[in-house]
Amino acid sequence: MICSRYFTHLGLVGMAAFWGASWPWGRVVAQAMPPLAAASLRFVLASLVLLLWLYRSGRMSTLRTLNTRQWAGLTCAAAVGVLGYSIFFLLALQTVAASKAAMVVALNPVLTLVFAALLFREALNWLMGLGVALAVSGALYVLSGGSQAAFQAGRSGAGEWLLLGCAACWVAYTLVGRMVLVTVDSLTATTLTAAMGAVLLLIASLTLEGPAAWRDLADAAPAAWYSLLALALGATALAYAWYLNGVKVLGAGAAAAYMALVPLFGSVFSSLWLGEPITPSLVMGGAMAVAGMLTMNYGRLSTLKTASTA
Repeated sequence: MICSRYFTHLGLVGMAAFWGASWPWGRVVAQAMPPLAAASLRFVLASLVLLLWLYRSGRMSTLRTLNTRQWAGLTCAAAVGVLGYSIFFLLALQTVAASKAAMVVALNPVLTLVFAALLFREALNWLMGLGVALAVSGALYVLSGGSQAAFQAGRSGAGEWLLLGCAACWVAYTLVGRMVLVTVDSLTATTLTAAMGAVLLLIASLTLEGPAAWRDLADAAPAAWYSLLALALGATALAYAWYLNGVKVLGAGAAAAYMALVPLFGSVFSSLWLGEPITPSLVMGGAMAVAGMLTMNYGRLSTLKTASTA
């Protein structure tokens, strides 16, 4: 039992490493391939792996039991969490350094928590509020490069605003997923949203980029193809498998706490692989963002303990 938990924790560290590495991998892909075609191919490959996993788990039969409402929810999740997020993700990484972009991860659980409290009346306490303030301040400090004037009209680049679009899409995906997962298991939901997202990205690519974009993929450098495969198989399929196992063994709160490592891995890998500098604003803002996520998660656990003993 102890050994199983040990490997579960190692798997969650690996999950955070893959999701951190997705930012430098995404930057390589965004600068070498048509973004929509690359995103579509990424999720096609990931969907094949997830469908095989779903088949091996014996859950393919559950697809026939889904009703119209469930299919509508999954389609909505695919539209915001795969189509929308992928577009913002790759377009932002065309102009923004991967180490800087990785800090947007700190906004995801924060904004999700705020909207979950507003929409679903989830409990909040002062520790969670402090964590929200720290994480948002840290992420915005990194995105602004340490300058308060960076987000003033005409001073910020389009890439920074696109990153905020990433955060908005992830929050919408999480909130929609919260409703869908009431009646659909997480593996089925993830597999179907990935597959439907791949179809939506393919339609968007053929409409906006044209068939020529797919011919251009063949001219991309090997590094871009390696990065695309790593995004599909590592950051999408394998990382999710480790995360799902962590939720099963340790609980959702404990598994989600490992998200705090994602910006750190993103900064380290971006520096090692892409030669991006570790700036003072990145270190200071990153420390604030990570501290905020940890504080917020601790406050959340305190709330759950209080509720269980009431």
